[in-house]
Amino acid sequence: MTKFIVSTLVLLSCAVSANAKDPPNVLFCFSDDWGRYASIYRDPNQPGLNDVIETPALDAIGRSGVVFDNAFVSAPSCTPSRAAVVTGMPFYRCGSNAFLRCREYGKAEDPYSSLPGFSELLVQNGYHVMHWGKTTNRNAGKRDLTHKDPICSFSQTVSAATDKEAKKKEIFSYVRSNFQRFLDDNQDDKPFFYWFGPHNSHRQWTKGSGKALWGLEPDSLKGKVPAFLPDVHDVREDMVDYLGEALAWDGMINELIEELRSRGELDNTLVIISGDHGMPGMPRGKCNLHDFGSMVSLLISWPDRVQPGRRVDDFVSLMDIAPTVLEATEIDRPDHMLAKSLMPILTSGRSGQVDPARDHVIIGRERHVGEARRDRAPYPSRALRTADYLLIRNFKPNRMPMGDVFDSGASAEQHLQNHNLAYPDMDASPTKVFLMTNSDSYPELFDIAFTIRPEFELYDLKRDPDQVVNVADDPEYAQTLQILTDRLMNELRQTGDPRVIGDGSTFDRKPFVDPSFVPPPKK
Repeated sequence: MTKFIVSTLVLLSCAVSANAKDPPNVLFCFSDDWGRYASIYRDPNQPGLNDVIETPALDAIGRSGVVFDNAFVSAPSCTPSRAAVVTGMPFYRCGSNAFLRCREYGKAEDPYSSLPGFSELLVQNGYHVMHWGKTTNRNAGKRDLTHKDPICSFSQTVSAATDKEAKKKEIFSYVRSNFQRFLDDNQDDKPFFYWFGPHNSHRQWTKGSGKALWGLEPDSLKGKVPAFLPDVHDVREDMVDYLGEALAWDGMINELIEELRSRGELDNTLVIISGDHGMPGMPRGKCNLHDFGSMVSLLISWPDRVQPGRRVDDFVSLMDIAPTVLEATEIDRPDHMLAKSLMPILTSGRSGQVDPARDHVIIGRERHVGEARRDRAPYPSRALRTADYLLIRNFKPNRMPMGDVFDSGASAEQHLQNHNLAYPDMDASPTKVFLMTNSDSYPELFDIAFTIRPEFELYDLKRDPDQVVNVADDPEYAQTLQILTDRLMNELRQTGDPRVIGDGSTFDRKPFVDPSFVPPPKK
């Protein structure tokens, strides 16, 4: 009997060892403009938007792995956010990709081109790789856009259908069939990497679709709207329409996970789910360094390696995804990567604060819409976020944070259709138009959304979770302001941020900014 037990243990040990050596698959689900909207992110201590939605697929990933409660983007703008994710570098070290569209850059030597993305390294190391939907301009492997229109125009497509529930199921089936085709194409049974990047959460979506398609009552958000927004029906409806797109995203995730489960691949698949920044077309959202624009979801599971049911308080930047994937797949990380792998946290088995050194993140922005200001200038800002404070430094406080007004006589309908007419760094939306046409009724909220900001913003998060009371000039916070500013500037200098090294004007001149540049007409 003893010999049998010993033999069995040896066999089990060998089996575990063999499984441990199998390189994991990686499913990376990265939604455009999806911030921190899933029912698993409800805060029992503070009413919020997540109170009115149920996201069973996203919640299941969180429960089967780790929920990161302090995840932030490197920059709350599509291209720089994604550049940081794929290279493992702060956005400001990503050359032309520090801007959304740096069309002035032309053929100048771009440091970004020498930074391999993690999917390129996966291809080089034998992975079967596919990018579906919106990804980055550093794609490796194959690219697929099959069924892009119905998936990425979810509310528009479903709203136009006679049988809306049937149309939802059809679109979800497209998500799964695309994934199935990719998996079936893996003839050599390689480990795989699949990037799923829909952009249905990007504006515009169909007005009223939150209620019509998902049963979300706009006024169920009464009392749950952040303090920097008018708590009125028009804004609530705009928000539930967006939340409807989050529910569609949840349905898409469910299709991918169920396909993995049906093939027996789920246990050895590293699943990473996040988005590139916060809600679009909203004050303090996309393009802003406040939490509403820069704090995002991050859910990670890997049943074979990661103990489930944990919530982690460590501060993480999404640029940490690149070294995490490389460590999980046992691929050497390039020397340039400044980000830190999350694998020590994932495999620790612990919740709460795991790594004491992860007590802050750095966030920033330069230019989003190239034509947002008449001289094509960026709006340079950097932020330090800790558990207690948010410090923002606006390096050019004389510039308009959301851009200039180009057509003061445009109608509300024109502004709803064209964000470039005024404050172009905020996407066109019913909320934006409401604030612009009701500025006399909501002067303080209008100022928060659009007008010039001071050089320093400091928010005490314990007293002011919505970050509306700037205490930077309050003598009570003078020492805190100095300590946080010194810490921010030192870290920016140590990591080679062009905004603070040399004369600090690198991002204000060619090849990044050329005031005489005229963009080619859109085709």
